[in-house]
This record gives sequence, structure tokens and C-alpha cells, in this order.
Amino acid sequence: YCLFVFFPRLIFGTLYPAYYSYKAVKSKDIKEYVKWMMYWIIFALFTTAETFTDIFLCWFPFYYELKIAFVAWLLSPYTKGSSLLYRKFVHPTLSSKEKEIDDCLIQAKDRSYDALVHFGKRGLNVAATAAVMAASKGQGALSERLRSFSMQDLSTIRGDSSSTVPPSVTVRTSSKQSHPKPSRSASEGTGSSGKC
Repeated sequence: YCLFVFFPRLIFGTLYPAYYSYKAVKSKDIKEYVKWMMYWIIFALFTTAETFTDIFLCWFPFYYELKIAFVAWLLSPYTKGSSLLYRKFVHPTLSSKEKEIDDCLIQAKDRSYDALVHFGKRGLNVAATAAVMAASKGQGALSERLRSFSMQDLSTIRGDSSSTVPPSVTVRTSSKQSHPKPSRSASEGTGSSGKC
């Protein structure tokens, strides 16, 4: 059922007028251009109103079919519904309220710019605080890591700084060299002396 309602409205309410609007712009026919501009203004108002009426009137019998019929009435070259609604209602209303609407839009634009700047500053402050906290935690982790090295490892790192081997590798190799493993020969030596 949703597809039955959605596709006709999409095709006849949006795609068909969009194509003929393109043709009007391409041909530079002022009469056609004005006709389609009136349609789009009415269609925008219809879509806005529909957002609210769908919530309250969706239970009404044949509600969706009436919406499709309304879009067809707007488009019809015989009824000229969009032109009629625009000339009788929309144009006179917008003409009488145009100054107030422009003032409201300018105020809204200024407020939105101020809000954007305000939230941008707050966002930068939060990001800077987070960066400082991360850096201080990272510095603490670095100092803990340095404390975990023994003094012998640190002196080995200082002594081997001319070599090209990274310090972590140097530390491992130097610790192996400074503490030789007990060899099998030593353990065998004690074992062999017991046998003799």
C-alpha cells in the first residue's frame, strides 16, 4: 500500500515537474518558468503541511488517495491548481508579510552565527583541555617507563649512544652479555666429577 501511495507522488509530484522545470529553464520560456516556479512554491508548502497532517490525519479514510489527487490537481494544465493557489493565497500573504519574514530570517541568521561561534569556542576549549589531559597522562606514563629501567640499563644506553642499534635492542643485548648463562659444561663438570 505504501508503494501505491509513494511512487505516484514521487513520479508525478517531483520527477515530472522537475523535468519540465528543466525544459523551461533550457528554453528560457518565461511563461513556463513562472508556471513551474509557482508549482514548486506550492509543493514546498504542501510538503511542509503534510509533515504535520500525516501525524493527525493518517487515520482518515482515503487520506493518501486525496493527497495524490491534490498533487494531480496542482499539476493539471486544465485546473492550474498551483497557479490558482499561488495567485489567490500565497502571493498576497507573502507580499504583505515580506518585511517581517525578512527581518526574522536576518535575526535567525545572526543568532545562528553567534551560536555557531559560541559552540565552536566551547568545542575548541574542550578539545584543548582533552589534549592537555592526554599529554599530562602521557608524560606520567613516560616517567614511569623511565623509572622501570635499572641504572645499569641507563648507563648502557648512554654508553652505546653512538651505535645505530635502537636503545631497546641495546638494553636487551647488554643485559644478556652482562649475565652469562650457566653453561652445560659447568653442570656436566660437577656431574662428571661425581661419576669419577
